Amino acid sequence: MRVIAITGGIASGKTTVAQWIAQTGVPVINADQISRSLTAEGGAALPKLREAFGSAVFHADGTLNRAVLAALVFTDNPLPREKLNAILHPMIISRMQRKLKTLRKRGTAIAVIEVPLLYETGMDQMADTVICVTASEETRIRRMAERDGIPRERALARIRAQQDPQKTAQLADYVISTDASLEENKQQALLLWQRITGKSEE
Repeated sequence: MRVIAITGGIASGKTTVAQWIAQTGVPVINADQISRSLTAEGGAALPKLREAFGSAVFHADGTLNRAVLAALVFTDNPLPREKLNAILHPMIISRMQRKLKTLRKRGTAIAVIEVPLLYETGMDQMADTVICVTASEETRIRRMAERDGIPRERALARIRAQQDPQKTAQLADYVISTDASLEENKQQALLLWQRITGKSEE
């Protein structure tokens, strides 16, 4: 089975690109979705998060207060973010490996993994090919404002907490920009996908 990774910084458009590919019938495993399931009500990561960060990052009903946790980890101090990643990343990797194993047993020819911190977590080792989705900083700030309702300074903090997008692009096999219109972005993404999968021997 050929595994193709899609990565890119926050609000770069990688999830939208992955959704377009999923519409062609290719299975997509989303690392953020796995993370959210781990931190949802009753999630496997909650006990470790409470131990690491205390009750301040939880609501009274025991659910995770994502806004408080985000405010804690997206700062100039990398230690809280490193602590969070040390808890979540091994769990995410384990679940992703299990999902890929299931797809291999089914005889799936091509699968996609969508991972924001692909190289930072070492999950690039799971992939045969990497697509990096990029967008300008201003485009990403605008998207976060529209999607999450967060002000510019908080959007910038989240962007700059991640690896330099130029470094990610240099490491990837293919790079696609999503600064154009939605229709143009989709057309370019699907053309790139055809180009990549046309080289597959599966």
